[in-house]
Amino acid sequence: MACILLTGATGYIGSHTWLALQQAGFDVIGIDNFVNSSPKVLARLAQIGGLEPVLVEGDVRDAVALDRCFELGRSRFGGIQAVVHFAALKAVGESVERPLDYFENNLGGLLAVCQAMKRHGVHNLVFSSSATVYGKPDSLPITERAALRVTNPYGQTKLMGEEILRELERCDTSWHIAYLRYFNPVGAHASGLIGEDPRGIPNNLMPYVAQVAAGKRPHLNVFGNDYDTPDGTGVRDYIHVCDLAEGHVAALRYLADQQQSLTVNLGTGQGYSVLELAQAYGRASGRDIPVVFAPRRPGDIDACYADPTHAWETMGWRAARGLDDMCVDSWRWQSTNPNGFEG
Repeated sequence: MACILLTGATGYIGSHTWLALQQAGFDVIGIDNFVNSSPKVLARLAQIGGLEPVLVEGDVRDAVALDRCFELGRSRFGGIQAVVHFAALKAVGESVERPLDYFENNLGGLLAVCQAMKRHGVHNLVFSSSATVYGKPDSLPITERAALRVTNPYGQTKLMGEEILRELERCDTSWHIAYLRYFNPVGAHASGLIGEDPRGIPNNLMPYVAQVAAGKRPHLNVFGNDYDTPDGTGVRDYIHVCDLAEGHVAALRYLADQQQSLTVNLGTGQGYSVLELAQAYGRASGRDIPVVFAPRRPGDIDACYADPTHAWETMGWRAARGLDDMCVDSWRWQSTNPNGFEG
């Protein structure tokens, strides 16, 4: 079975994908510098998967560290066949405050990974993109043919990353790239041993709601209740992180079998409002989720959800878990790990 290199391997999505790949029979090598993750993830991966994780600690901008990954792949597993590139800074608000850091890290990391792949003769890449490349959509649901526009430096790094890779494969047809545009990953592994572990105040909705349910925060701030949606609060497409991880397995198989590139949305096609998510989390946790309405935030949009048809038609992948599953699994992780991996 093929060996896959994961960059940003111990992060939220990376760790769940590591397990999904192992379950599907792939060998895995990871690289991470633990800027946004914990080394303690490795023991949890071993506990769940029954295999000692093979990881190089390092920054993906470090050519020496990347070469070590490929050399390990050759000596341990007969060579790396493909790369899944997660490693990136990912907070929208922070990207506005630190745009140069985001450009340097996200684009510099992508270029370094591609250079290493070229040195070692590997040309199959799964790129972690984002629905942020669509900006404010002209119509819903969003298909892969929708106009591309971004409203922040983080989104710009994802769009520029896609453009760099498309030009690369145009110039060198040996490259085959899967561009996966994520919507809103939430939830946790059913074991409760790994999940989202934000540092400081969570940037995303579900981990914030989880902390309200756990009593770590007094209430949920809901920014705007006058949107053009059924209950006036913003609507988003939330996807279980394990469904998302399985989407990467499907993309790798597609690249290996079809030897051609593809671009797909990874979402459920179902939008849920902020209030619907809070209510579902209340059911899952058995706790009240107090809500306080606050003014809209600049740049927030009414609704955003995917048309995931293309992923099913090309890769045979579709999301299998619903909002209640997302909340139950998130609460299992939150309630058994109140301080995340440091607890």
